[in-house]
Amino acid sequence: MRTERYLFDTCALIYLAEDEAIGAEAQRVMRSIEPVSDRVWVSIFSAWEIGMLVGKGRLIIRRDPKLWFEEAVARLAARLANVSSDILMKSCFLPDPIHRDPADRILIATAREHDLTIITRDRAILDYGAAGHVRTLAC
Repeated sequence: MRTERYLFDTCALIYLAEDEAIGAEAQRVMRSIEPVSDRVWVSIFSAWEIGMLVGKGRLIIRRDPKLWFEEAVARLAARLANVSSDILMKSCFLPDPIHRDPADRILIATAREHDLTIITRDRAILDYGAAGHVRTLAC
C-alpha cells in the first residue's frame, strides 16, 4: 500500500502559516501526518511566490518574507522540493487543458515528478486534478 505524500500549494502554505481555516479533509490529513516524515512537501518555488505577493502588496506579513517562508516550512516539518531543469521542462509539456500560470504549471510538474498530491484551493489546479492529470486535495 502506497503512503500518500502531499505538496502544499503556496495558498495552502499561507492558510496554515497564518492559522486560517482549511477544509475538513485537509485537516484530517494534517493530523494524520507524523512530524519529520517524508509526507509533507513544499516547493522551493513557493518562496518566490511569497516574495512576489509581498512585493506587490497582495500579502501582508509582519516579518521578513524569507524568514516567514522558512518558519512556515519548519512549522509543517516539510521537505523542500527543488525545481530542477527537468521539472521546468516538464511544466511546459503538461497534458491539456491547463491554464497559463507558470507557477501552477511548475507546481503540477513537481507533484507529478515526485508522485505527490497537491493540497490547494486553486480552482484551476483542482479542475486539472479532476481531469486525472495530477492528484489534488481541496483545502
